[in-house]
Amino acid sequence: MNTSPPSGPSAPNPRLRLLPYLFAAGAIFWLVQLTQSAARAAAPVWRDQLQVALKNAGITHDLTSILVVYLVAILVFEATAAALHGAAYYGLRSRRAWGWIVAVIVAGAWSLVLIGIPVLVLLFRRQTREAYGIS
Repeated sequence: MNTSPPSGPSAPNPRLRLLPYLFAAGAIFWLVQLTQSAARAAAPVWRDQLQVALKNAGITHDLTSILVVYLVAILVFEATAAALHGAAYYGLRSRRAWGWIVAVIVAGAWSLVLIGIPVLVLLFRRQTREAYGIS
């Protein structure tokens, strides 16, 4: 009689139970950042302060278009980061291979600021890959 639990995607590792919530916290972080940036972009006083800072930095070109490009770049970056974290959360939570792939992409991006390196190490372990159907 074999009483050992089955291995593979059907038997989740208890150590990986909290991994999706790490990415959910990242999604919440980026949604808060996105909300704050959108509020700043909507505030005329903040835009005026930014234009003064750009003038003081020596930028003499069209300040309005530079400001628009800057704000769009920030908002797109933050929305993309929130979407990737959310996708990693849902993919890891449902134990899908694409969730693991998105989680690796997100952890790789975070590794640029050194925070994601321990998560990358965890994701690349054989046991973690096998739990998400990656051989």
